[in-house]
Amino acid sequence: MTANSPSFLYFDLGNVLLFFDHDVACRQMAEVAGVGHAQVRQVAFDSGLEWQYERGEISSREFYEHFCEQIGSRPGFNELLHAASAIFDLNKRIVPLIAHLKSAGYRMGILSNTCDAHWNYISNGRYRFVNQYFTTYALSYEIGWMKPENEIYMSAANLAGTTPDEIFFVDDREENVAAATNAGFDAVKYTSVHDLACELRDRGLHFNY
Repeated sequence: MTANSPSFLYFDLGNVLLFFDHDVACRQMAEVAGVGHAQVRQVAFDSGLEWQYERGEISSREFYEHFCEQIGSRPGFNELLHAASAIFDLNKRIVPLIAHLKSAGYRMGILSNTCDAHWNYISNGRYRFVNQYFTTYALSYEIGWMKPENEIYMSAANLAGTTPDEIFFVDDREENVAAATNAGFDAVKYTSVHDLACELRDRGLHFNY
């Protein structure tokens, strides 16, 4: 590494490591609950309920109870959470890059806005590289702050055991990149795996990809 090389690499989860679609969640939750897609979107997303869930302000059970109260139906708890969570597709192109970075000895973590149900779905073995290649998980529902709030970046740096200026971060949203930069991270917006690999090499990282 060069003097300007980061000592820790943080990756966003959604639309960087895994692709996701909230419309799929709405359709699947609507089917399980026996209500309309539009009603699910209003109750789960437009109302701010999902935001509270991802910020750790409410538990999975509290999310479920509020959702059921608003829609007037009580689908199975596990069935509803599965319907809300089975929305991810692996970004297959990024896995070899992550694997080579791991082999080269770089420390890596995931910094993501997510909720308990989504993280349990992702980390239970469906996507093994999440458990194999990353050592640190800075998750909004555990930390109690969400990107682009400054506090989540400070907490992420503490979890990584380093200072913000030693961290490289990639995210798919401009506002999260800007906030990370303001917090002292070296942050870039994700566009493609090729571009990400070039950004890392520009910072003096050496890996076989």
